[in-house]
Amino acid sequence: MSSAQALAAKKKDILKHWFQTTVDSYPADTAKFLKNQQDPFANPVGKATYQSLEALLDALIAGAGREVLMEALDPVIRIRAVQSFTPSKATIFVFSLKQILHDHLSGETDRVALDRRIDEMAMAAFDLFMKCREKIYELKATESRNQFFGSLKRAGLIAETEADGPGF
Repeated sequence: MSSAQALAAKKKDILKHWFQTTVDSYPADTAKFLKNQQDPFANPVGKATYQSLEALLDALIAGAGREVLMEALDPVIRIRAVQSFTPSKATIFVFSLKQILHDHLSGETDRVALDRRIDEMAMAAFDLFMKCREKIYELKATESRNQFFGSLKRAGLIAETEADGPGF
């Protein structure tokens, strides 16, 4: 049996285990809520996380390229980027898949190939996380700058000219 076939055969159990492991990276009360709240409107983080993990497993089964991995990672990484996770804590859920696969697919697969694919997934997750964090810091800097110059303008210390256009 190939790695893809073995993974596809046990996808449901692997996905459930991976989701539980991923939400366990949150504080206890949050993790409990994410696991138990089934309503996607009341629990959009849980729903997005579950869908991303499922898409990642599908990509792993299909042997998809980096672009597909990035697309699947995007929702869960964006969520984790706006939270107080460090880069390593935000992306650890990808590495946890290695142990989960080893537990569920003992001796049935080429572990080296799967581990290599998971490492590729983790690198993509880290790149995406850093891109999101850079955007957040850029937005914060722009907002601070706008507040600062708005304060100066209100105080009459600077004046807007036509060359500055709207804003500055």
